Amino acid sequence: MTIRQYRQEDLPDMTAIWNEVVEEGNAFPQDEPLDAEGGAEFFASQSYTGVAEEDGRICGLYILHPNNVGRCGHICNASYAVASGSRGMHIGEQLVKDCLMQGRRLGFRVLQFNAVVESNIHARHLYERLGFTQLGTITGGFRMKDGSYVNICPYYREL
Repeated sequence: MTIRQYRQEDLPDMTAIWNEVVEEGNAFPQDEPLDAEGGAEFFASQSYTGVAEEDGRICGLYILHPNNVGRCGHICNASYAVASGSRGMHIGEQLVKDCLMQGRRLGFRVLQFNAVVESNIHARHLYERLGFTQLGTITGGFRMKDGSYVNICPYYREL
């Protein structure tokens, strides 16, 4: 598997993977899928967008961007998406590790996740294994697809 910066020809697969996670409704804050034009604009607007490619197929991606501005502009934020048919193969781990490297390369000092859904045990275990610290719990901070509210757990790690 190769983790690399995305290319224009990756956009249809990237948008499909992103939308799959959005439509599942249990991880990303977005509730509207991206169309082709919106996806191209969204991924191009990031500080860095990386993809996981295996056997010529895009199986995952991440976006990296500032979490805030000005005096907090050194803190970045990221989101990760892995195609449902490729989950459980440690692709997410490779994406996070590459993201940490790219964040440092771009001059960020901290990577912060604002809204990790508490029940997303696989992501939380991965982040903790890679040295992230949970900052607390925000009760009812995430609205699930079914309309119920669940807790979120912010995490951070110095780069």
